[in-house]
Amino acid sequence: MTGTRDVACRELVELITEYLEGALPRDEVAAIEAHLVDCPGCQAYLAQMRTTIAATGSVEVETLPDDVVDALLRAFRRSRD
Repeated sequence: MTGTRDVACRELVELITEYLEGALPRDEVAAIEAHLVDCPGCQAYLAQMRTTIAATGSVEVETLPDDVVDALLRAFRRSRD
């Protein structure tokens, strides 16, 4: 697409939640979608995120045991390193 900026895989990972929530400006959405056309790895990541949201989207944090919340937070922090 002409006029669409390039998005790197790492940037897509950082923006994916906002993308899925519809919280990004149109130019950012266009850049992500242009990247997804040619990146099977990011296509798979997006599919995994959608599957995860579908599977866990209705779980209330308050219903999770403290050790599970702690384990999830540790995993999230490790993934951001």
